[in-house]
Amino acid sequence: MSSLAAIRPAWPAPENVHAFTTARTGGFSKAPFDSFNLGAYAGDDLSSVMQNRQLLDALLPQSPYWIKQVHGTRVLRVQGSNLGIHDNVMEADASFTQKPQTVLSILSADCMSVLFTNRSGTAVAAAHAGWRGLCDGVLENTIDLFLGEERNQTPEQLMAWIGPSISAQHYEVGAEVRDAFFRAADVRKHSLSDNCFRRGQSSEQKYWADLPRIAMERMQALGIREIYGGDLCTYSDPERFYSYRRQNPTGRFASLIWFNPKS
Repeated sequence: MSSLAAIRPAWPAPENVHAFTTARTGGFSKAPFDSFNLGAYAGDDLSSVMQNRQLLDALLPQSPYWIKQVHGTRVLRVQGSNLGIHDNVMEADASFTQKPQTVLSILSADCMSVLFTNRSGTAVAAAHAGWRGLCDGVLENTIDLFLGEERNQTPEQLMAWIGPSISAQHYEVGAEVRDAFFRAADVRKHSLSDNCFRRGQSSEQKYWADLPRIAMERMQALGIREIYGGDLCTYSDPERFYSYRRQNPTGRFASLIWFNPKS
């Protein structure tokens, strides 16, 4: 096994469900992508990215199903693996599988990754939630597909883990972003607490946005009670994580999830 570091969710997932987030160290990429960049569209040399992905593959049952994330709300049903480059590009911002050992992947550098499983360990999902996708409903679409495919499941039987993302202390947005979230809340008939957006320092029209809290409140509105994570900040931890707001260009780390057949 290589010296790659991994951040594992602290959640009570079934024993056959496996998940982790990579750190930025231990790879081949040169600055400013140093060193374990897994993003093929970040501007890094593609040969370095592929070397890094080969290192990652050694920790997995098979190569991940990579998607090209576009800050949308499309969720793919997937199985097997996919390079996510050249002719294999599939544009989406979430994926779902009921196929054992299919490894779902989300690339991040401030946006949230949200991983899902059920108590029975028969399916998993992974979503990429920057502010736009989060606002437009990528989490809701992911949960809807999960429950639609796993027909005997209820929201109370799902659990979610929010991966590393930029924290509210470092994520200042304009009033138009706040307004968009509150309009979306009205449409979906749920509320957002005042702690989701706090008045910014640079202007009365700026707000500190708490993406993990927004994600948690929106998932709770759907009936999901077991929500974990959301406490790791990409911006304030340059040793482990890439951060687009801290440095641009930069690399991408990955959050991955899969499940093994039950013995």
